[in-house]
Amino acid sequence: MKDSKNKTLSIAYSAIIATLYVALTWLSNALGLASLAIQLRLSEALCVLSAFTPFAPLGMFVGCLISNLTMGSAPLDIIFGSLATLIGAYLGSKMKNKWLVPIPTVLANTIIVPFVIIISYTNEALSLGLYAITALGVFAGEVASAYVLGMLLLIAMEKHKIFKK
Repeated sequence: MKDSKNKTLSIAYSAIIATLYVALTWLSNALGLASLAIQLRLSEALCVLSAFTPFAPLGMFVGCLISNLTMGSAPLDIIFGSLATLIGAYLGSKMKNKWLVPIPTVLANTIIVPFVIIISYTNEALSLGLYAITALGVFAGEVASAYVLGMLLLIAMEKHKIFKK
């Protein structure tokens, strides 16, 4: 019976996180902030949930996948953008120091997403210069959303004792 309860709880946590991710991404999209090189996806702040629950990476992956599918993203963005989120959230869940939890999300997106943007959304040939400029834009957006907003979320959750690990 206990295994069944744990499985149900894990599915519920993942579903809630996925739903929050989708809602926050749609909000970012409505504000014109959710796509292309400089993006501020409010949903990326949820990466800090990896410090509280092992179900965050799956929820973030599913939420990103649904968001990218419903916003009309390019196929490579749907696949590799969602995988970047999964990789970042999973590696963040392995961080021992809570202040480091968003770093894998920032790095995974900064490394992977520029390729996706250049290949899927521009007519430009892939070059080191274009990759560097695009990566810098992605990095800035990820630092703002995953790290700054994520840390504010983490501090608020700890202050109000939400999601004790």
